[in-house]
Amino acid sequence: MSTTESADSTGKFVPAIQIPSTTLEFPDPSTYKVYRPPNIAGSGSVKLITEVPAVYFEATPVDIKAAQSSLHARTEALVNAPLKTKEMREAAEKAKAEKYPTATIRVKFSDRTQLERVFPSAHKIKSVYAFVRSLLHEDVKAIKFVLYQTPPPRELKVSDPKVRDLSLLQLQLVPTAVLYVKFLDEALNHNDVQAPLLPFVLAAAIDPPLASNTSDVDNDPQSRSRNTPESTSTRNGRTGYPELSTDGAQKKFGKFFKGLGPKT
Repeated sequence: MSTTESADSTGKFVPAIQIPSTTLEFPDPSTYKVYRPPNIAGSGSVKLITEVPAVYFEATPVDIKAAQSSLHARTEALVNAPLKTKEMREAAEKAKAEKYPTATIRVKFSDRTQLERVFPSAHKIKSVYAFVRSLLHEDVKAIKFVLYQTPPPRELKVSDPKVRDLSLLQLQLVPTAVLYVKFLDEALNHNDVQAPLLPFVLAAAIDPPLASNTSDVDNDPQSRSRNTPESTSTRNGRTGYPELSTDGAQKKFGKFFKGLGPKT
């Protein structure tokens, strides 16, 4: 079955309901989910996160001390960790594989459209790349892209032997993981550019699920510099700004994170 595709005045791909010919190799739609960006969610249950002023991103002595203490604690834990034999490591790996036979991977595009699919944890990262590429618009399929995690930034390139030869389990992508897409063509990486997915994929998009905690907001490079609706606090005379913390300690981010989110 052929489809007619066109672009609107903004250059965005216009979704069509037609399903492409069955001779093409596309994953079964029942095996994955597509979530539309939160700012255009039909339910209205997800609200855009508001901007915070630049002064909020200035680290205080308390912030610096807390960061140093956290780094010191992690370093001590690594230094003092007991040595494991090869047999112990293999046994631990086997137990983990039995506990997590699958990996739920969510892939986010720059406009915050998301693809989600469950993979066997024994699969390699190339399976995720193949899945994403199969759903890209025909004009974009030939453009290279990289899947990465953040924070901290970690690119999962299939050209890297340390990534290519490891399973999703060994890459620590179980039981769930969020990966982000970065195209070689920078024009596709702006947050006001619609995810370059096939029309029938965009047409099947549903509202994203409500997050049970703030971890997704904290980790999303598109919203890390923004406010959260859960709580506000007074900090050094700055009122009404987020208490981005899970352990009671104040938490801030460097100015280089500012402005990464979509403008409201």
